[in-house]
Amino acid sequence: MINIINSESIKYKRTFIRRLTLLAPLFFIIMALLQKFFIPADYLRPWQLLLDQVYNWWPVIFVPMGIALLATLVALQEKKAGNYLNLEIHNISPSILWTGKIVLMAYHALLATLVLIAAIIVSGLITAGGQIPWIKILSGGFTIWLTSLAVIPLQLWIATWKGTFFSMAMGFIGLIVGVIAAPKSYWMYIPWSWPTRLMVPIIGVHPNGIPLKASDPLRDPSVVPIGIALAIAALIIFTIITAVWFNRREVR
Repeated sequence: MINIINSESIKYKRTFIRRLTLLAPLFFIIMALLQKFFIPADYLRPWQLLLDQVYNWWPVIFVPMGIALLATLVALQEKKAGNYLNLEIHNISPSILWTGKIVLMAYHALLATLVLIAAIIVSGLITAGGQIPWIKILSGGFTIWLTSLAVIPLQLWIATWKGTFFSMAMGFIGLIVGVIAAPKSYWMYIPWSWPTRLMVPIIGVHPNGIPLKASDPLRDPSVVPIGIALAIAALIIFTIITAVWFNRREVR
């Protein structure tokens, strides 16, 4: 497995996949710089407003569309590299190769999360005042990463099976459905809603971007361990199911 992951990692060097990992989180630094030009020189907004903005936009927009685009690029890169010809040349198990791709996508998502955390800190130093809320920044970033992992095998499956259009369409539908489901009682049945739903008690902001009162029932912290457990279980289940599908496809 380690050799496969290393081989896949080499394959993606000097591709847009690496650039996507770095560029998407930097959007918030650009936003901070633009805001700095238009706000009074002596005005510093609270860190909470920055976190409300970043941790609302990131799980709502960047996570579903970013993973959809990442899966699309991985599928296209594989076609350019020979459309899984290496399975025949090196006698590699299709299931192991598929799992390796999911692991590598999760790794790139982790890199994007680390860059996002750094971008939040830099953005805050530019536009915010007061002490850096390390706990909220770190817990928010890594919770979004963990709860978004379950979507990776689904997006890779649709990108491999149906191609770019359907992968991006699935990501867009996931974006819409995730936002709608996040404040509802059925949020736990929609994987795209998990990162957004868990940000409510961690950051204290509604999926629509409006700050919530401390007494709001949506801020119940008990959903956090439930969401993380669901995401990990779903990641394992979806990986196994899609790996079986990929194995049967390649064996044929």
